[in-house]
Amino acid sequence: MTFDDEWAAAKQSAATPGASPYDLVVTQDDLGAVGHEAFVVHGELRKKSDIAGTGATARAAAECSTRNLAMGPELSVTLSTWDSQVKTVLQMYAHISNHLDYSQQAHARDDEAIAAGLRHRDGSAISVSEIQGYVN
Repeated sequence: MTFDDEWAAAKQSAATPGASPYDLVVTQDDLGAVGHEAFVVHGELRKKSDIAGTGATARAAAECSTRNLAMGPELSVTLSTWDSQVKTVLQMYAHISNHLDYSQQAHARDDEAIAAGLRHRDGSAISVSEIQGYVN
C-alpha cells in the first residue's frame, strides 16, 4: 500500500460522523493577511495620531496656558492621556503583526522539519504504518 493510500485510509477512519462544519481552520494566508492589516493600521495610526504632540491640540493647550486659562493645563493632561493610549494601541498592533509574522515562519520551519523526518534516507516517504509504530 502506498503512502497516499494509507494516508487516505487513516483520514477516513479518523473522520467522525456528525462533526461540526464550523471547525476552526486557519491558513498561512489568513495569518499573513491579518499580520499585514495590523502592520497597515499601525502605520496609519502612527501618521495620523499626532504622537509628538505638535498638532492643533498641543498648540491650543500652550496658547491657553500662556493666557493663564485653566483649560490650557487640562488640555495638556488630555493630550498626554491620548498620547499614552495611542502608544499602547500601537504596541498592540506591532505585537500582532510581529507575532503573526514569527508564527508563519516558525510553522513553516516546523513543517519542513516534520516533512524531513517523515522520509527515509533515500528520500522515500515513511508509510503510515511505520509512523503508527512510533506512536504505540
